Amino acid sequence: MVKNAQNKLKKTRKLRGHVSHGHGRVGKHRKHPSGRGNAGGAHHHRINWDKYHPGYFGKVGMRYYHLNRNKYFCPSVNLDKLWSIVSQDTRDKYLLKTSDKAPVIDCVKAGYFKVLGKGFLPKTPVIVKAKFFSKVAEKKIRKAGGACVLTA
Repeated sequence: MVKNAQNKLKKTRKLRGHVSHGHGRVGKHRKHPSGRGNAGGAHHHRINWDKYHPGYFGKVGMRYYHLNRNKYFCPSVNLDKLWSIVSQDTRDKYLLKTSDKAPVIDCVKAGYFKVLGKGFLPKTPVIVKAKFFSKVAEKKIRKAGGACVLTA
């Protein structure tokens, strides 16, 4: 398509002399016959809105005044992904028992607030820092000889 087509290439030139200019005699080319934009969604365009946009109109649920989403922000991590938080060097150092100390895994620093208990932990003692622990996670960390430290 030519970006700025010359006038001689436009359809208008061909339609000169034809009374209704390609828009029909009966229906006529009027400005906005069915309303502008989303007009008539609950009236004359009801079928279209119900068919292609179900649930667009109306309300659902209860109102919550001054909702603060950060109050409920609590990203979680499972035990099976716990060791992926630390670097590969740290993993090799402690999992291959080359150090007699226990590593500290700070979940909050890595962006996780809660530790959940899915999966298995290696039998290496580990100190885990987080805001929340599930009962199962705490039990499994203690069983591996580690400790759960609550942080603010």
